[in-house]
Formats: sequence, C-alpha cells, structure tokens
Amino acid sequence: MEQISVSSWNEFMTLSTQLDGWAFRGQQDTRWPLQTSLSRYLNAYIPDRSSWRLREERAIRIFRRKAHNYLDDPSVLDNELRCLALMQHHGAPTRLLDFTKSPFVAVFFALERATCDAAVYALNTPRLWAAVPHRHPAMDRDHIDPRVPGNFTRLFQPNTNAIIWTGEPTEMDRRLVAQSGTLVVPGMLDKPLDEILEDYGDSRALLKKIVLPLAMRDEAMKSLYRMNITNATLFPDLDGLARSIGMELEMVWPVAEGSPPGPEPF
Repeated sequence: MEQISVSSWNEFMTLSTQLDGWAFRGQQDTRWPLQTSLSRYLNAYIPDRSSWRLREERAIRIFRRKAHNYLDDPSVLDNELRCLALMQHHGAPTRLLDFTKSPFVAVFFALERATCDAAVYALNTPRLWAAVPHRHPAMDRDHIDPRVPGNFTRLFQPNTNAIIWTGEPTEMDRRLVAQSGTLVVPGMLDKPLDEILEDYGDSRALLKKIVLPLAMRDEAMKSLYRMNITNATLFPDLDGLARSIGMELEMVWPVAEGSPPGPEPF
C-alpha cells in the first residue's frame, strides 16, 4: 500500500483528479486499520476465531428472523448482499466496508469528527475488477459475486479465501445512492484489506492511503459545505438532518460592511 501525505485542501483536490474511477473510504484516525466493523468487534471480544463463522451466520439469521417486523418489503432480506447492506445501514457489525465513488464524500467522513490526522483510502476498483488472487486464480470477480445465491455462504463465510469483491446490491437504498456508495466484501475477517490485497499482486497499485492533516479540516469542511456535502444530504432522513446541525454551528460567514447587526450572517 502506498502512503501519500497532503498538506492542504488544494493538494488533495489536485491528487483526486489523478484517481478518476477509484473508490474511496474516509477514516477519522490515520492509525486505524482498514477493517470491517465485524472484524473489529470479533477481534475485540471473541478470541476464539474458530467460532467466527458460526457467530456471523447466527447474527444474520437473527436479523432476518426479526427485521421483517420493521420493513415494508421484507423480500430485501432474501438476497444476502442486500440483507448485509441493510444491516450495515442500521448499525449492525458486518463484513462490509463502505466506500464511495466520491473522494469528497470520503473526506467528509474522514474530517467531520476528526481530532487528529485522518486518512482517505483510495482503492483502484477498475484494476481490481480485472484482477484475480494468486492463490485462487479461478476466483475472478464474476465467479465470487456475492449477489449470486450461495456464493456468500460458500466463498466468504468460511474466512479462508483471500478474496475481495467490490460493487453494489442489485437494488440500492437511499443512503447508498446519496453517498455515491459502493461496497467492499472481504473473504477474510482476521486480515485488514491491505493484507488481503497483497494476494492480488502489487498492492501499491491497488490501494493508496492519503493522510490528511488535522490542520486542513477547517478549509476542507467549508469547501464541502459549499458543495452541499453534509450529513443532511448524505443521510437523507431526519437523523441526517439532526446530525448536520453540528456543522451549522461552525459555519459563520463574515458580515458585509454596512450590514445591520444581528443573526443574518449565520
């Protein structure tokens, strides 16, 4: 994995033009590994890795058994990838990693609540689509597609295949659309994404880690606000609107000469 440090918002803007077509993920602490929420949870609380498959299967089974009570269309639970995306959407630990096709959405997630240097990971999805893992040369992207019935259970849940699939469910929810989202599905839970990518060859060509200094946060967040990239637009519901109010606390515009006093500039 190649690591690149930028020093300013303009430098990041210039770099992003060189990564056209890639997928991006923002993380608010540059020290965090590129792991799924399920990997973090299991590593923290379940030391017996031999039980991980059964625990993941049980978690999905429980969600499917109960989630229909809250859904207008319970058929979304039938497809494994759509079910996992729904779980992820509502906060359950899953083996999905959320990426976005927009580098600016990724920067928003990296810097919005950052208190130290953050990072944006850039994944070369065009090249990855055509790549195959050395140890599993028959497992190209179409062969491992988790949207195909049975593939997720057979190829991903054993946690033994160093494979990665990227893409979207056949039907995308509002948040995934709003965030220009795409999903990364790893075949192993005990390795971060960059280690799995090593089985695909030159990981430096497939993944870049862009380190964002905390000092650029103010300029970046103001620019993103002008682009209308906020929690209110990325999470198009009441929760997103409420979360966006924090950013409104920061957005204070200068008063024009001769303007009357009062709250108008805010």
